[in-house]
Amino acid sequence: MVRRRYISTRALKQDMVIDQAIIDRSGRVLIARKTVLDDFLIEALQKMNITGIYIREGEEDPETEGDIEISPEVQMTIEKLTVADRSKVKLSESVKKRVSEGIKFLYNDTSAPDFIDTAANVTTSLVGSIMENEAVALNIDALKFSDEYTFQHSVDVATISMLIAKNSNMTETEIQKIGMAGLLHDMGKSKIPNEILNKAGKLTEEEFAIMKNHSLFGYQILKEKGDIPQEVLMGVLQHHEKLNGKGYPMGVASDKIYPYAKILAIADIYDALVTERPYKKAFSQQDAIEMIMAMTDELDINYMRNFLGIVILYPVNSVVTLSNGEKAKVLKNNPQYPLRPKVVGLRTGKVYDLSEDIKCASLIIE
Repeated sequence: MVRRRYISTRALKQDMVIDQAIIDRSGRVLIARKTVLDDFLIEALQKMNITGIYIREGEEDPETEGDIEISPEVQMTIEKLTVADRSKVKLSESVKKRVSEGIKFLYNDTSAPDFIDTAANVTTSLVGSIMENEAVALNIDALKFSDEYTFQHSVDVATISMLIAKNSNMTETEIQKIGMAGLLHDMGKSKIPNEILNKAGKLTEEEFAIMKNHSLFGYQILKEKGDIPQEVLMGVLQHHEKLNGKGYPMGVASDKIYPYAKILAIADIYDALVTERPYKKAFSQQDAIEMIMAMTDELDINYMRNFLGIVILYPVNSVVTLSNGEKAKVLKNNPQYPLRPKVVGLRTGKVYDLSEDIKCASLIIE
């Protein structure tokens, strides 16, 4: 049974689960409810002068699984058919600290003499986290490390883009370059007026016209450095271009868009959809995936497939509710169909392969 307890932030310990959202004055969610706390987040709460928070204790609501008596036959099915999820990216506390300090430095001082070295070092830290445990999948909630949207978004886009590149069989050098492009893709926002950048409501046509210049501004800032690869520059310039030619700043179509930009576009859209902002609520990861899958006229289909292959929406052993009302446990994920894993009904023991069995075509996870 889940219990809710108020505790001083001084008494917080790693792996405690927060039972409230931490929100700033602009309405931005800094730490989501049910986030597992680590030393970095605990330190952040204390620095924000938050004296106490609610935490969750005990097991999840019994109705999700605990109230359902699982027969020995069902348990045997679970043990026989369960296939562990692919390795996910994990950022250590030391990496989070280096990335946090580095990304803030880059966006706050675009004219710094060691700008390129810092960008390379931050990218190397992220690449190392992907390569060291052969990570091929993503838990986006684990990436959040900053209460500043631009910094957080840049790291998310870089990490997602690198995983797409890895899943596309790109070389480590290419993965490094696209990581740098992801970190720097919004650099041009440093030249956008704050009243437009942080506006809580919908932008006017005139304001949006100014906002659309940020990718061009970023390209110009980085090109002046002289030592940044052309692929990185074009990724930054074109990350808002669309295959149908309806993007910006140039409005070019598929054959004129660099591969890095096509990857960055997917990562940028996905992270923007699942992140709460002053002017919009966050979409669920499931809804965001469905929206991206519907954008086949705008986004590269091959990179989209490789993106779907890195997202784990329903971790193995999690309990879900099917559209037929049955509670089920996730047995195996299909990288090509993240919305449709293989599950087993906890009461009936019936196995539903949502991505492969035609008889399950009408079933969805609610």
